[in-house]
Amino acid sequence: MAPSLSTAVSSLLLLLLLAAAISVSSSPPMPEDSIRVISAEKRIDLTSPIVKVFLTLKLENDATAPEASQVLLAFTPTEVEHLAIVKATRAEGKRKKKIYVPLSVKASDLAAAPNGARLYSILLSTPLKPAEVTTLEVFYALTHSLEPFPAEITQSDPQLVYYRDSAVLLSPYHVLEQVTYIKMPSNRVESFTRVDPTSRAGNEVKYGAYNNQLPNSYVPILVHYENNRPFAVVEELVRKVEISHWGNVQITEQYKLKHGGAQHKGVFSRLEYQSRPSISGVSSFKNLLARLPPRVHSVYYRDEIGNISSSHLRSDSHKSELEIEPRYPLFGGWHCTFTIGYGLPLQDFLFESDDGRRYINLTFGCPLLDTVVDDLTIKVVLPEGSTSPQAVVPFLTEQYLETSYSYLDVVGRTTVVLKKRNVVGEHNVPFQVYYEFNPIFMLAEPLMLISAVFLFFVACIAYLHMDLSIGKS
Repeated sequence: MAPSLSTAVSSLLLLLLLAAAISVSSSPPMPEDSIRVISAEKRIDLTSPIVKVFLTLKLENDATAPEASQVLLAFTPTEVEHLAIVKATRAEGKRKKKIYVPLSVKASDLAAAPNGARLYSILLSTPLKPAEVTTLEVFYALTHSLEPFPAEITQSDPQLVYYRDSAVLLSPYHVLEQVTYIKMPSNRVESFTRVDPTSRAGNEVKYGAYNNQLPNSYVPILVHYENNRPFAVVEELVRKVEISHWGNVQITEQYKLKHGGAQHKGVFSRLEYQSRPSISGVSSFKNLLARLPPRVHSVYYRDEIGNISSSHLRSDSHKSELEIEPRYPLFGGWHCTFTIGYGLPLQDFLFESDDGRRYINLTFGCPLLDTVVDDLTIKVVLPEGSTSPQAVVPFLTEQYLETSYSYLDVVGRTTVVLKKRNVVGEHNVPFQVYYEFNPIFMLAEPLMLISAVFLFFVACIAYLHMDLSIGKS
């Protein structure tokens, strides 16, 4: 019996090993086995406080692999924390007929890559066939990725910052050839990590070309350079959009602004600041430019003290630009709060859809140029009586409904609230809010006013006809 039992156990183990081998051989290949990057070009723009990265990837699917419906991007945990937006396009056609088709990008459900790297999926419009070659253009922006060093500077010191990245492309795929370019705002580069071959020409540093990089390769680099661009950070922005079917859209924007660069130390001298503007306070900023919709009216700019007169509005039928100046220049770590308000003609923004619903077409994001918004809240206050609101935004946002009350409201106004963190200029795209509205509700407020006036006169007439004198009994 013992030899028979031993033979049965051995046979069972052999069958299990055979099944496991068949399972492994029949499982689909991992991404790094089926796709390879023929060439990669990475261009990093450090000329502003927002790090902008442009990737050009030439990809090839393996001849023996199945069709690929997605391409993976890898980001370090630090990059994911500061990642504001990711966009991708695919080149289709040849030469003059080449077009770039936008692709959807989302966080991947696959397990994290080595060292905690996070994967994002680029969903291809048409699958990548075996042995097929395609080109992808990828753009992403990183906020709060520049570290001031030194962390504190005086009024007359320039601002120096650190930027950390990798000389080679972090990718789950095998990269045959790649090159990285880093562009700074000026020729003053204090130092940069050298990973041969490395070269510098003016304000640009080139890493590569590097060949045959294994998947998930990472070579850390550090660049120390001068960046005196305004580090304008809007810690909180609340935009309130009130829609009136009587012909106006009123917008109120409340800002909490700070200078996010190196902290200012020492005493501020306004005399030195005004007499030596090219040297004193080179990293500070004293004005900002807001790009508003065309045909704005009733524009105001004020803070807790009152109206601020140091603003200039240039408006025409195509665009409106509002240049604002805070009451004092902003140095590193300094804060200010203010409010901008303006009106817009309703007919330029309110439309009717094919299914009979009304919708308002607005612009997401912040109108201030070259700023980062840490926390953005947009409140779209619909007319009283509106029902079935629906917001259509081209990216993920937190959405919920609340009720707002204004003059002569009875049941309150439905308010669509949109929230998003880490907002940059690339988020300034149109979005729509759909809703249903019965025109009979437009008569509510006029009828309330008429009724109030009517009751007032009735009360006056009744009072005049009443005899309140005390007569003799």
